[in-house]
Amino acid sequence: MASQLPRRTVLALGMAAAGTAWAQPKAPAWPSKPVRILVGFPGGSTPDLTARTIAEPLSRALGQPVVVENKPGAGGNIAADLLAKATDEHTIGVLINGNMTIAKLLNPATPFDPLKDLAPLSLIGTAPLLLAAAAAAPGRNAQEFFAAAREAGNKWSYGTPGVGTVGHIGMELLKTKGGIDPVHVPYPGNPQVINAMIGGQIQLALLPPGLAAPQIRAGKLKAIGVTSSGRSSLAPEFPSLNESGVTRDFQLEIWNAAAAPASLPRPIAAKLSALIADIVRTPDVRAKLFQQGWQVAGTSAEGLANRIKADTALLGEVIRTRNIKAE
Repeated sequence: MASQLPRRTVLALGMAAAGTAWAQPKAPAWPSKPVRILVGFPGGSTPDLTARTIAEPLSRALGQPVVVENKPGAGGNIAADLLAKATDEHTIGVLINGNMTIAKLLNPATPFDPLKDLAPLSLIGTAPLLLAAAAAAPGRNAQEFFAAAREAGNKWSYGTPGVGTVGHIGMELLKTKGGIDPVHVPYPGNPQVINAMIGGQIQLALLPPGLAAPQIRAGKLKAIGVTSSGRSSLAPEFPSLNESGVTRDFQLEIWNAAAAPASLPRPIAAKLSALIADIVRTPDVRAKLFQQGWQVAGTSAEGLANRIKADTALLGEVIRTRNIKAE
């Protein structure tokens, strides 16, 4: 017992213990090396442009280089899987909504579970889709077009950039909401969808406004309405489908977001979440994202988590009722 030890020994033990406590290493500062942003699409794609827009201001804020790495394939799921499995505490991703919501519902063999393996950081930007038709499509307005579509039934067809895309699932939802029944025709991408519509092979499609608007202004396509609840700042000249009275309470958006591995320590995730939300709301970055076709959100991690939950429920119900399976 200490009371039985010589006073000098007790003092020596005390000083040794104190020295041990003083010598405990501090946790290393974060970040301690460059941070990488994984993107599941090629250079020049919308997610790639978004990632590169936030990379420079994020690098300044963190005091470390921020490098964008493109890992295209599987609709962005290759990058999402790499992100889910990253353990270096210096990897984040810019993902699209399909990667963070319905990936596992569309294909049970998907090697990651977005709800379990990914940590939401911030919803970056959102955009509605624009329901477009061939220029020669019948009807002077949305009401008349939908009347013609109902009469045509499954004699009409719609195009998408693939099975399980938001354009596909969204149109299946619109079929229920609007009482129409066109047949799905998948294409390699939206440019091919637009060409098919212009050529008369298909009658309609849900497209990003930035792709559809130039064709509409050139008289090659016809705008039926946007899928936002009201008019969108991205395409204010086009009424919403709700506004035209062909649907009620119909809202569908595409979005992109910053995410991290679920294993990332919470203090680091919280720091990144706050930084990214602040960055995307700065005037300069906001303007760049708007030019890329995004309505800036810049939410908290909780705000993104709520959006993931809502969209998973909405789109998941369509996947189940329509028995949609990714190819």
